[in-house]
This record gives sequence, structure tokens and C-alpha cells, in this order.
Amino acid sequence: MSTEIQTIGVVGAGQMGNGIAHVSAIAGFDVVLTDISDAALEKARKTIDGNMARLLRKERITQEAADAAVARIKTSTDMAAHESADLVIEAATENVDLKKRIFGQLSEATSSDVLLVTNTSSISVTLIAACTDRPDKVMGMHFMNPVPVMKLVELIRGLATSDDTFARVDAAAQKMGKTTVEGRDMPGFIVNRVLMPYINEAAYALYEQIGTVEDIDTAMKLGTNVPMGPLTLADFIGLDTCLAIMEVLHDGMGGDSKYRPCPLLRKYVEAGWLGRKTGRGFYDYQG
Repeated sequence: MSTEIQTIGVVGAGQMGNGIAHVSAIAGFDVVLTDISDAALEKARKTIDGNMARLLRKERITQEAADAAVARIKTSTDMAAHESADLVIEAATENVDLKKRIFGQLSEATSSDVLLVTNTSSISVTLIAACTDRPDKVMGMHFMNPVPVMKLVELIRGLATSDDTFARVDAAAQKMGKTTVEGRDMPGFIVNRVLMPYINEAAYALYEQIGTVEDIDTAMKLGTNVPMGPLTLADFIGLDTCLAIMEVLHDGMGGDSKYRPCPLLRKYVEAGWLGRKTGRGFYDYQG
């Protein structure tokens, strides 16, 4: 096996990216977090500081360890900052054209031995890998949200992913304290292949007036013993993300009607009602 991963680059400082930077730094990796926006990087710093403070209050980490983890995170708006990384994790918006562009840029900005990984939750890893100069060193590493809390990471091989790449990425995930599962490079992989149709069907239940938002969520919470109802979960994930994944499933599965996005879900996204991040989704959070 190749040398152990020591430096991890993270592209995208949003909710997923700053969470990945956080768990990587706590695990002892040096981290370079990049974004096109200085404001996004500053917001990510504040979020990471807040997450560290929460761990301190719960006595899950010492002050010394928290300070050391924060010191291991560097930020930049320049993609070239990843040139010395061993592994770069892309955590941008779930948009295939954006991801293809980022991986093309990473191919130019990093040496050919750097592993390139996407945090996509549904898009073809093989398609993304084809935009690089090293498809054997590209794979999927799908973290769950919120990253510091959720234990699972889905690992997805592209068609050309080497065994060495898979083993090194798996080892890095486990060093972060994550449990890994391997999913096939098919639309949605494992988690979203099951989860998103569930959320979409809950949206259909609301659309068809089978129940209110509250009744649908209460029925599923108490009826199946899940921690939150599907519509609350959709608001937490972001309705735009849910819609994007459903569209990938629908297109990738040949237009199978069982993956057709609910018209109400699409209408909410058109209205800008994206969930918690905009103050309104299936629920109104502005009050």
C-alpha cells in the first residue's frame, strides 16, 4: 500500500465541507480548506470553533486537543493550495457540471499521485473521474450530515478506482472514527437510493392531502421509531438537495416513475422554500 495520508484538502466550506475539515483535524490530519469566498471560509471557521466548544462542554475533547485541531486547519481561496495534499475531498453543491469543473481544476492543481474524492450523495463517480487525469485515483466518500455527529461514510468505487486508492481512503475514514460501507456506483448509492424515495413519498402524501405536515411526521416517528419525521428531515437536508438527488435517481434509472420528484417538492424549491437554511420549507422556521 502507498504512504499513509497525512494532509487532506477539502473543497467547499459549506455545511458538509466544514464538517469534514473538523473531523479530519480532530483525527490528526493537516487540513487545507478552500472556497471561492472569503466570507464562506470565515463562516466555516466560526462553525468549526462552535463545534469544538460543544465538544469541550461535553468533555469529549480537551482544550489542548481542540486548540491543536483548529491550528491544523488552513484556509485559502486558491485551488493551488491543495498541491501538497495526499487526499482532496470535494464537498461542493450537488451539481454535476460544477463537480466536473472542480475535478478538472484539481487535476491541474495537484500532482498525479494525489487522491481525488467526491462527497457526492448521488452523482456517478465514474462520470466525475473521467474529467481527471487519474481516474484510478478517484472515488466517492459520502459523509452523512451533520458530519461531526454521524458515524457513517459510504465508499463508492468508480469503474477505474484502484484497490490501493480504496484501501487508503477507507483507512482515512476509519481514522476519523467513521464506520464505512461500500456501495455500487449506481444512482443514489445505498443511503439515498432508499432515503430519498421515502422523503419524496412523504411529500406526495402531503401533496395528495393524505395528512398534514405534522401528522405525516408524527405518524412516521411514532410508527417506525425514527428520530425525526421525513418532512423535518427534508428541511434539515435542504429541499433543493432532495430535489437534485431525486432528479439524478429519476434520470439515472431510465425515467422510472417511482423516482419522479413530487410536484410539491419542485414547487417549494421554485419558491425558494429550501428548509432550515432559508427559514421556510415544509415548516416555517422564521418565528
